[in-house]
Amino acid sequence: MTVVLYARRKGWPLTRATVDLRHEKVHAKDCAECETKEGRVDRIESRMTLEGDLTDEQQARLLEISERCPIKRTLTSEVVIVPK
Repeated sequence: MTVVLYARRKGWPLTRATVDLRHEKVHAKDCAECETKEGRVDRIESRMTLEGDLTDEQQARLLEISERCPIKRTLTSEVVIVPK
């Protein structure tokens, strides 16, 4: 949604944005890009597809904007669940 709203605000010809996710639990020791080295971690692979008559620069900017999505920020930040 962040990407679509940004493209709309800029007047760019984005007709569709699709995100495919693949989730798995992996052993931390087998995860090269993980900071955690013990136990298991959640690993999510994502692929974004942008459709429309976009320039290479517009596509690159939209992918950059996708990194600032509030949902991605939540998933990549530390999460604490406090029971009440």
